[in-house]
Parts: sequence; C-alpha cells; structure tokens
Amino acid sequence: MYTFFFRLVFRRMDPEAAHHLAFDWIRLAARTPVLRTLVAAALAPRYRELRTEALGLRMHGPFGLAAGFDKNAVGIDGMAMLGFDHVEIGTVTGEPQPGNPRKRLFRLVADRALINRMGFNNEGSLAVAARLAARTPVFRTAVGVNIGKTKAVPETEAAADYVKSTERLAPHADYLVVNVSSPNTPGLRNLQATEALRPLLSAVREAADRVVAGRRVPLLVKIAPDLADEDVDAVADLAVELGLDGIIATNTTVAREGLGLRSEPALVQETGGLSGAPLKERSLEVLRRLYARVGDRITLVGVGGVETAEDAWQRILAGATLVQGYSAFIYQGPFWARSVHKGLAARLRTSPYATLADAVGADVRKARETA
Repeated sequence: MYTFFFRLVFRRMDPEAAHHLAFDWIRLAARTPVLRTLVAAALAPRYRELRTEALGLRMHGPFGLAAGFDKNAVGIDGMAMLGFDHVEIGTVTGEPQPGNPRKRLFRLVADRALINRMGFNNEGSLAVAARLAARTPVFRTAVGVNIGKTKAVPETEAAADYVKSTERLAPHADYLVVNVSSPNTPGLRNLQATEALRPLLSAVREAADRVVAGRRVPLLVKIAPDLADEDVDAVADLAVELGLDGIIATNTTVAREGLGLRSEPALVQETGGLSGAPLKERSLEVLRRLYARVGDRITLVGVGGVETAEDAWQRILAGATLVQGYSAFIYQGPFWARSVHKGLAARLRTSPYATLADAVGADVRKARETA
C-alpha cells in the first residue's frame, strides 16, 4: 500500500515538502491518544529476544532512527510510535541557521538513495534544549542528540561551538553524538583528523561531565565512509584512548564513482551527501574494520544503506550493537521498523546465538580465528 501511495503522491512532490507533510501526519497521530495507541499496537510489536543494553541504556531493540529526520526534536514520540527503539535528533548547531538554499534534497529512486545538502538547518541548541526540557514522553525510547558546528563559526573556534551545544543539550540527552562528518558544512570533515578531533572530543567530554550531575552522558563520534582505512584506524584508536563510549559508522558519502548508480547523470552529480542503498558495502566495510580494531571496548552503531532485516543482521554480525536507518524509511514507509524487528527476531531464533549480544561481531571474530 505505501509503495503505491509513494508513487502516486510523494514521488510527485518536492522531496523536502513531502518530508514535512509526512512528518506532520506522524506528529498529529502521536498527539491523538486513541490513534497513537492503535498505530503503536500495529507498528511497534515488541520482541523480548531483541531487548538490547547499550551505552548504559535499556532499549526494546537495537534498531533506531538516524539523525537528520527530526532535526529539532519535534517528533520523538511519533517515531517511537512507529517502532524505532531509539531516536537520534539533530544535527543541532550552537546557533540557529537556515541551512543551504533550496533545492537541497534529491531522490534517486532507481538507486533507492537520497542526496542531501541540507547544511544543518535547525533552530539552534537553545531552542532544542528548551523543547527537550519541556517534553513529557508518551513512549519510552532512548533519545540521542547529534551536535554539529555552526556554519559561521571558523574551524579554529569549533570546539567552543560544540561545547556551547553540549552545555545546553547534554542534560537532556540519553547519549550525545559529535558529528564531524557531514559533507555539507565547509571544513567540517577536517575535524576528523586526530590532531583536531582529540581536543574537540576532550572539550565536549569535559563540558558534559561539568553540566550533568549524577550520571555520565555517553559520548559518541560519527565518521564518514570516505575516510581512508588508516584514518578509520586512527579514529578507532583515539576513541579507545579518550574513553569514548561509541562510534557511529557511517555518515553520507561524497563518492559517486564505483557505486553502480543508475539514476540520471544530472541527478547523480548533484552536490551533497549520498545515502541509501549504494552506501551499503562501504559502511559495512568500515564497521568491520572498526570492530576488528576496538572489539567490545566501545559500542559501535551501524548506519548507511540499511534497508532490510538482513542488512541489520549483517551489521550486528559485523560488530554493531545498535543499528540505524533513515533513507529506506522514505521508500518503505511506516511499516519499515516493524519489518526489520520481525526479520531480526526470526534470524536470531534460527542462528547459533542465544542472545543478540552474542551475535555482535561474530563474523569478524570468525574471520580472525580462521586467518
């Protein structure tokens, strides 16, 4: 049904306008008590065997919504209603900003992909913090907060900008993500270099510990799939050195060649980050490399090209404790999370693993043992 509706309605609309319309419907349903109860019962069945502990948090399962869909924390309960086990909001910047000029979001339908150059459009950390502080949750779900650099702030002042967002948002976050990997803010990816990343992460960690009393807010970093293998290793080593809680692999890619893209050349060459199915193999490769480097010392989150329960299962076997998606939601609709959960539970039951935690990294460990 959703596929037919997508082709009939959403595909004919501007992608950003379609996003806002669909999100408005989700939020409306979540604000209507009877409707949200019915929707949650239909779309968010719970599987006891998928219960997950990660980052010191207990979750209904491992599958969450990646950052980018709910930039301003306006629809957390709506996304939980649809079955996502955690919701990562943002990216939020220190100051509000409109993002890049429209048109800035493109569908590559033939490739089940998106290109975006949104540019961290959001209301800013002060407004988002106030919204999170005033929120009365309807559904129990973990809320991650993804923070990035304000475009107008120079690289030399990036740490202070991230600290500003941390001071405002960390008290309301179940976990905090430092995003240094979006391709749509000039110079941002330069912060992935370890000489820049070390003081930045240290400053964010210190700020979070200073403003949040009584608990330690888990801190993660999100990296790009375009990093060279040696740079992936360097980030992994730095994460362990600094006592980081996790790494999210991966953000969107600026690559176009070698991905087998079938969409029209003019569309493929739009600038911005490419997400969706074409990213699947590289994101999985980065995840395997990270797990081989860090093992179980930190939590890995697999994202990029996740479309099906099999994709999620492969991420878990490659080392991900948590799995996220976004682009496939646009193409598969509100039943997507339910389908992933059902398929994961079925795969776990027929696997040699007693729990989902036992399956994390199993393929990497096997490869190491047979090498």
